[in-house]
Amino acid sequence: MHRVNRWLGAAGWALLALFALGAALAPWIAPYDPRAMDTPMLGPSLSHLLGTNDIGQDVLSELLYGARFSLLVGCLAAGLSTVIGVGLGVLAGYYDRLGFAIMRLVDIFLAVPRFPLIVFLAAFLRPGFWTLVLFFTVFGWTKTTRLVRSQILSQRYNGYVEAAVAVGADDVRILVRHLLPGTLSVALVRFIVEFQHVILAESGLSFLGLGDPTVKSWGLMLRYAFEYPTVFISDVWVRWAAPPGLCITLVVLGLTLVSFSLESWTNPRLNGTTG
Repeated sequence: MHRVNRWLGAAGWALLALFALGAALAPWIAPYDPRAMDTPMLGPSLSHLLGTNDIGQDVLSELLYGARFSLLVGCLAAGLSTVIGVGLGVLAGYYDRLGFAIMRLVDIFLAVPRFPLIVFLAAFLRPGFWTLVLFFTVFGWTKTTRLVRSQILSQRYNGYVEAAVAVGADDVRILVRHLLPGTLSVALVRFIVEFQHVILAESGLSFLGLGDPTVKSWGLMLRYAFEYPTVFISDVWVRWAAPPGLCITLVVLGLTLVSFSLESWTNPRLNGTTG
């Protein structure tokens, strides 16, 4: 079982590395500027491997540049929400009164359906990169806070923490040196899970027309492809709608495999072993 988990994790990391490399090198490996126009609706050929869209833009170039936006929004929003969640979770687990206030705030956020509220806000605010990052960060830290708080509560009365208190260590040292390192495995898994949510949510917003219309993204490609009148009665869906959908699926699959592997690594009982 442990070997299977390692192979699954390696496959997940390989998928993510492939997409990250394609996004980083898009300006050099994309055959065309994604906004450059040629003959509309060309089929696959040596000059346009995936053909062109309804206004003559190269689909492969759109796909590579779309990866840059989707992955950057996902990585940045997931990273910020994880940092906020870990910080608040540590404070909530160590200070009882402050923890009570933080957890009531968590309960309020968790009581509100996240994606419908983001859709509502995006409909009234100007869509853009930083707006999307703000939305996903504001609504993405709560579950991390709950998990980290529960872990801090289980550790704060351990012998090494009590020993640090006995020798006069202040709260900052205890939190940073003794309690925070124990939350890193939880934080890493939560980052991966939140990355998944953001990728899917950003694609959904762009598909609904609530993303940034000036930037290429996979969700925006899907939106324009599905608006084409003959998308399902011709081969258009295969070369225009299917590629961004497949890319979203593979990124989420890669994140899922990595998350599963990390959970197995941090919790040996999932491997059927005790170490």
